[in-house]
Amino acid sequence: MKFSHYIKLFSLLLLLSTSVHAEFERKIAIDESITTSHSTSVKGKKFDYTATTGTQPVWDEEGNPTATLFYTYYQRSKVKDRAARPLLISFNGGPGSASVWMHIAYTGPKVLNVDSEGYPLQPYGVKPNDYSILDTADIVFVNPVNTGYSRVLPNKEGKMPSKAEQKSMFFGVNADIKYLADWVNTFVTRNNRWQSPKYLIGESYGTTRVAGLALELQARQWMYLNGVILVSPTEIGIKREGPVEAANRLPYFAATAWYHKALAEDLQNRDLLEILPEIEKFTVEKYLPALAKGGFIEAQEKQNIAKQVSRYSGLSVQEVLRNNLDIEASYFWKEILRDREQTVGRLDSRYLGIDEKVTGSRPDYNAELTSWLHSFTPAINYYLREELNYKTDIKYNMFGNVHPWDRSNNRTGENLRLAMAQNPYLNVMVQSGYYDGATNYFDAKYTLWQLDPSGKMKDRLSFKGYKSGHMMYLRYEDLKASNQDIREFMQATLPDKGTPAKYHSK
Repeated sequence: MKFSHYIKLFSLLLLLSTSVHAEFERKIAIDESITTSHSTSVKGKKFDYTATTGTQPVWDEEGNPTATLFYTYYQRSKVKDRAARPLLISFNGGPGSASVWMHIAYTGPKVLNVDSEGYPLQPYGVKPNDYSILDTADIVFVNPVNTGYSRVLPNKEGKMPSKAEQKSMFFGVNADIKYLADWVNTFVTRNNRWQSPKYLIGESYGTTRVAGLALELQARQWMYLNGVILVSPTEIGIKREGPVEAANRLPYFAATAWYHKALAEDLQNRDLLEILPEIEKFTVEKYLPALAKGGFIEAQEKQNIAKQVSRYSGLSVQEVLRNNLDIEASYFWKEILRDREQTVGRLDSRYLGIDEKVTGSRPDYNAELTSWLHSFTPAINYYLREELNYKTDIKYNMFGNVHPWDRSNNRTGENLRLAMAQNPYLNVMVQSGYYDGATNYFDAKYTLWQLDPSGKMKDRLSFKGYKSGHMMYLRYEDLKASNQDIREFMQATLPDKGTPAKYHSK
């Protein structure tokens, strides 16, 4: 054999060896954790805490692990009575999104290195969160299957489940809720938190998740909660279609137009929170009935409504009429600043984009999402590895493959209502940004209104709004305000010792 052949053979063997080694390295551990110690200051008070990062399995009915979920668990140190300390269980959405967003931008002990309005700064990374709720509650951030480092596992025969099998086990409204409830039960048991007051927080699709989990935990795991926090909520199975869906966009349009100084001077000179009640009232009492009349609305009424919608949205009367009073959100993002040759973001309309062409009916891209991925991706990869000492060659999935997602039989809103009815301790708070066009704040209010049609539990339902977008906490002022709202929600929903969970006769 020629020497050159030996070189080629050696290179091939080296390549095979490297490939096998890489494959070995990229298999996530099924059940492991690492704990590190830290200190921080919140609201001027310094304290120590631990951070545990790791994986915990999901099992089938025969006791075989089917997936492993990556989590990060923060506990304040030197706590005298851990049983009295709240536990906040945190989920993001997608579906298919990692827990990164609220983890390193909202409630956790570290937040992104961004400016005061939430725009990315270099060097990428994290800094202390002066307003983290870790002073008040311990927090676990959970990554559902295929997000973060969480992964599906081979079956007992050593083969990966088929796509159909994975869908039935993990990738659907109800499958997601079922396996996550099992996972939460194991986590609470392992960490001896059964006596602790427990809260769920979910963002975007995560609100569907936690709304469903409230009843699933209660009915199947016998775990009762004190509170559920819905951040930028989806419809949670409470339908908003036709005229309702169209009308509900107007207050968001008004907020966005106000932010970009696109309203008439008399409106522009007033504070946003001063004009929104007026616009909400018009939306419910005039705009919605007009849309419900469809093509049979009288010409003069249509003209009058168009003028008012134009006034509140910043669009021209002509554009409102061209759309038959029903303006799609995507069209608004393209149209509202068309004369400035800019678009506004979907999830946060404070963010500006530029398109190839000024013409068209929707933006070329989501200006806010590219900005967020710009800052979140390097930060979480750095933070987990370098500060929390969790090292793996598995890719951290900001967004994982969970599609096609089974959205059928979504009764999560009704299930949340039933969980509240069965559990007098259970309270719900909604948090929304006024500039969120994906899950707009007035839709969130509507969902809250429809959650309990009887009105008998409305004193246990609350709404908080912020002058920012889908991730309201990226804006510094709202990071402070929204965390404080969570603190006060927890304080208000922790019953006095010895208070029975029961309804009183009237």
